[in-house]
Amino acid sequence: MKCSRRIPVTAFRAGEGLLPARQKLVRDVVIPYQYHVLNDEVPGVEKSHALENLRQAGRKLAGEPVTEPFYGMVFQDSDVAKWLEAAAYALSQEDSPALEKAVDETVGVLRRAQREDGYLNSYFTVKEPGREWTNLQESHELYCAGHLIEAGVALYESTGRDDLLKIVEKYAGCIYDHFFRENPRGCPGHPEVELALLRLYRATGNEKYKELSAHFLDVRGQKPNYFEEERAHRGWYRWGDWNREVLNTDYNQSTLPVREQKDAVGHAVRAVYLYTAMADLAGETGEKALSDACRALWQSITQRRMYVTGGIGSTGFGEAFTVDYDLPNDTVYAETCASVGLVFFAQRMLELEPRGEYADTLERALYNTVLAGMQLDGKRFFYVNPLEAVPGISGKAYPQLDDLPERPPWYACACCPPNVARLLTSIGCYAYSTGCGAYANTFFVHLYVGGTVESGLGFSLSCQTDYPWDGTARFTFHGNAETTLAFHLPAWSEKTILSVNGEAQDLLAIAKDGYAYLTRAFSDGDEITLSFDMTPYKVYASTRVPADTGCAAVQRGPLVYCAEGVDNGGDVLSLSFDEQGAVRALPYDAGLLGGIVPLEADGWRTESAGALYSRRRPPRKRAALRFVPYCTWANRGLNQMRVWLPEQ
Repeated sequence: MKCSRRIPVTAFRAGEGLLPARQKLVRDVVIPYQYHVLNDEVPGVEKSHALENLRQAGRKLAGEPVTEPFYGMVFQDSDVAKWLEAAAYALSQEDSPALEKAVDETVGVLRRAQREDGYLNSYFTVKEPGREWTNLQESHELYCAGHLIEAGVALYESTGRDDLLKIVEKYAGCIYDHFFRENPRGCPGHPEVELALLRLYRATGNEKYKELSAHFLDVRGQKPNYFEEERAHRGWYRWGDWNREVLNTDYNQSTLPVREQKDAVGHAVRAVYLYTAMADLAGETGEKALSDACRALWQSITQRRMYVTGGIGSTGFGEAFTVDYDLPNDTVYAETCASVGLVFFAQRMLELEPRGEYADTLERALYNTVLAGMQLDGKRFFYVNPLEAVPGISGKAYPQLDDLPERPPWYACACCPPNVARLLTSIGCYAYSTGCGAYANTFFVHLYVGGTVESGLGFSLSCQTDYPWDGTARFTFHGNAETTLAFHLPAWSEKTILSVNGEAQDLLAIAKDGYAYLTRAFSDGDEITLSFDMTPYKVYASTRVPADTGCAAVQRGPLVYCAEGVDNGGDVLSLSFDEQGAVRALPYDAGLLGGIVPLEADGWRTESAGALYSRRRPPRKRAALRFVPYCTWANRGLNQMRVWLPEQ
């Protein structure tokens, strides 16, 4: 059973620091910008048409003429749903009449686009009527439904309004009836609805939503394979000829039943969405076989198939995992959505058992790949997150066509921008959780984010910190209560000090599995301070990772750093670390990349030999190498970037 549950989004109020600043950026800039994009109102960016598709569906259902054809991806509705979810969280933090109006209008569009039986999907209503539920493998109906359900739950939990919740409950009832009565072997080609149904179950208390989520998980991967049978009978394909001859069941995680899956395979976003639902259901039911499978899949990802930045999915072919230790840096895919999904999976694993390794990975993916997915101005986004970029090659040469050296303002497939927005606007739900079961009366701190949180246990905490630039987090206890506070002890901090009212605590006595458990009668005004070791250091990959042989990366706190050409004479390809050299943190620079702590390392610069090949060893000279956080790269124009450098 679960050991903790996420706090309500309304329980956290952001203060100061990096994540609160990014949350404010999303609220003030990103959400309005994305709404205009969804309405095709931003000149010069990729057309979305997502809201217009839904408007056309409403017109068709009302018997009015459809004036424009469906445009975009089969899953275009999901962009609207994720935007709505982010907007809902933003409304829980700050009143905004303009945003409320946009949400009202969007909910109205969805209401008019919903059929009488509850079905709601603009692609099939406008473009493919009569083919509903006949191509689960490719057509993303349940994926779109899942995101819409999450938006309905988010708006209800954030504001108390239930108009969208009623819409998604009606849709969930339609799905329940179809898959229990007409197609009991069917399951989503793209997992998502499974985790959404569990959120809907908790919001409403309706057991049938948990039952439907469990059903979708149980039938997945059973023999004979449902997707094979569906292909043989449906007679049509959504994605053309590329997948007609052989069905890759690994791609959608249907080769084996979920309880028998041990290796993370296939499309990385689908995988972590599926694993998130598995862990969530295991927490609800206490089923050991399901939780054991989740632990095996977690180890597969984090010990053999994850980048140092928390990126996952090493190939653009299928946006997928490949095999153990295949982690190329220049052709990497590492979709932003995949790291968002890894954060979801990590959080659900933390709810199963409080182990620091889950919080470490959550933090790694969040502070590096997720934050890198969005430009500092909030108006440009990475879909793919390479660990090496060379202008003229990256984004130009196959197979690096997807590894762009600069962020575009939008995409034809725009799943990532609103995914980042919904995660950052709900960041308090990932930073804290309230214990239950064996951990009743325990309040967990997983991330160090400035702000104030209501515990749900009769007290609140306020946190003052400039994390991750500074290694001190100071909590003030508000109220009087005998309770346990459990603080995540990041693995990267070699020496952590925890004190209460200035008195240092014995961590050896109170630490377990990466958390420090502080149990006592707390009084109003008590101060708990954590100090982390922020000494920068080199990171080395396993010798089984071919791409990183003889190389090192640098990290400080949770942040992985990279070398950019703009800081290193325009050329990072000639740089290498001095094996015996030091890595130093430079003073905080408020004027650089929104305010960062740069790093400097002792190293070498190799001079070009001139010719393409030469018998003469190129000369080298000592150099001071400069690094900036990976999450801030590609914000100063087109230039080279590398995370891993050779070490001489």
